[in-house]
Amino acid sequence: MALSSMTGFARSNGASGPYAFEWELKSVNAKGFDLRMRLPPGWDELEAFAKKRAGEVLSRGTVYANLNVKRTNAASTVRINEEVLASIVRVAGVLAGKIDAVAPSIDGLLAIKGVIEVVEPESNEAEDKAAKAAAAAAFDQALLDLVEMRQREGVMLGQVLSQRMDEIERLANKAEAAPGRKPDAIKARLAEQIAALLESTDRFDPDRLNQEALLIAAKADIREELDRIVSHIAQAREMIAKGGPVGRRLDFLAQEFHREVNTCCSKSNDLELTNTGLAMKNVVEQFREQVQNLE
Repeated sequence: MALSSMTGFARSNGASGPYAFEWELKSVNAKGFDLRMRLPPGWDELEAFAKKRAGEVLSRGTVYANLNVKRTNAASTVRINEEVLASIVRVAGVLAGKIDAVAPSIDGLLAIKGVIEVVEPESNEAEDKAAKAAAAAAFDQALLDLVEMRQREGVMLGQVLSQRMDEIERLANKAEAAPGRKPDAIKARLAEQIAALLESTDRFDPDRLNQEALLIAAKADIREELDRIVSHIAQAREMIAKGGPVGRRLDFLAQEFHREVNTCCSKSNDLELTNTGLAMKNVVEQFREQVQNLE
């Protein structure tokens, strides 16, 4: 399976009988899956179908689906509400005898709300049913186009993530080979520090200092952290190659990367090793930012 992004856009349109319709689908990042629909009055029955279909092919992301429907070749008619107009004329006649006012004009009467009514053509049940079936098929097409776009972006994200893994591996190898983490280098630094302390005072016990130095050296070793980083790199590459909805798992793995790199930095007592750790931390952050876009 291919990797898939959570962002994408698709549009499809169609026509059936007197109806013309258009779907617009847009998806954005989210922790889970959610389909939010905006349908015209009378078309609400499509919602259940759309949510079922979208849930079958998408596992993460918020999808906004908007359906626009127009009725063609069916002109609306205008009629006058005689009852409302008669009531207004009666009221006008009563007021005319009480106040000094100009008699209402025709255009003034027609402008009053409720006097003129726009009557939509009567719907045909068979035509409506056929149009909704065609709109459902158009939704399927828009959904497939959305999935395809998300997968295209997923391919590009996979390439970026693989590059980040290569960079993390390079920095891990650099940390592995750093002269400052070699036992002889650690021993030499500790010996210098102990010698400086002993020269400044005679209140230190050399044997106790030697034990403390060994303990410090053990704590400063980043062998386990480097091994775990190498293991995380292998897991990340396997998930990227496998594809599918692995965004959450890669996000968790990015957190594990971050934890190990932070530990390496905190244990480091060598400038070169610290700089390597900070560079690795920066790449891990870039990796996690990209992972946030994956399904």
